[in-house]
Amino acid sequence: MQGIQKYLEPICSDMKIEVYPTVNSTNIIAREKAANGMPEGYVVFANTQTQGRGRKDRNFFSPCGTGIYMSILFRPVQYSLHEAVKLTTMAAVAVCEAIEEVSGEQAQIKWVNDVYVAGKKVCGILTEASCGLEDGHLEYAVVGIGINVTPPGEDFPNELKNIAGTIFGRAQADGKNRLAAEVLNKSMAYYNMLKDSNYINNYRRRSLVIGKEISIISLKGDKKAVALDVDADCRLVVKYENGMIEKLSSGEISIKIL
Repeated sequence: MQGIQKYLEPICSDMKIEVYPTVNSTNIIAREKAANGMPEGYVVFANTQTQGRGRKDRNFFSPCGTGIYMSILFRPVQYSLHEAVKLTTMAAVAVCEAIEEVSGEQAQIKWVNDVYVAGKKVCGILTEASCGLEDGHLEYAVVGIGINVTPPGEDFPNELKNIAGTIFGRAQADGKNRLAAEVLNKSMAYYNMLKDSNYINNYRRRSLVIGKEISIISLKGDKKAVALDVDADCRLVVKYENGMIEKLSSGEISIKIL
C-alpha cells in the first residue's frame, strides 16, 4: 500500500486503500463495503482475483503479480442509474492518461469500457451500481479496473492470445505502483468535475471506433453501421447502411470493429 501512496496527489488524501494478496473479485469486496456504509473514496487492490469479471458476466483473466486489479467506491449525489456509464467513461480516460504518463505508450478506447495499446486490449472496466427504489438515484457505484501491466508467466489463455496485450514487455521498477497511483490521481480529478462533461472530449479524441465501420451485436442479430460520435450521455451514435441514425446505450449491445 505504501508503494502506491507515495505517488498519490493531494486530491487522493482522503481515500481509504486496502490491498489484498488474493480476492474473489475486487468489485465484490467494494460492493460489500458499500452495502455496510463505507464512505466514498474506498479503494481495494488485489494481487490476483479468482472470480474476476467483465461485462455481461465474462471472466476477467487476473494472473498473479502481473496486473493491477482494483475497485473504487463512489457515491455521486443526485445521479441516476443511466448516468453511471459516465463513471465508466471517466475511468477509461483516466486509465489512458495514466498509461501514457507512466509508459509513454499511446492508449485508445474501444467504446465503452476497453482500453487498447498497440492494437491489443490492456484494460477492462466494469461499473456496478445500487439504485434507490424511491428516488431512482444511485446509492453507490463501484468502478472495477483490470489492467494487464506485464505478460503473465504462463502466457494468456488461447482465447485471449490474439486480443490481449500488456503495457510493458517486462517488469519495470515500481511500474505497477506508479501506474495504479496515476489511475487514482486522474480518476479523482475527473470525478470532481464530472458534471462539466469536459472529459467527454478527451474520450472522443481517444476513440478507436469513431469514423470506423462496426458490427453491432445484440440479441436481435448483428448489424453493420458506421460509428459517428459519442454523445454527452456516452451513447454511441451510429449510422446504419439504410441511412438511419441511432444512439446506443452501453448495456444493450457489443461492437466489433470491421
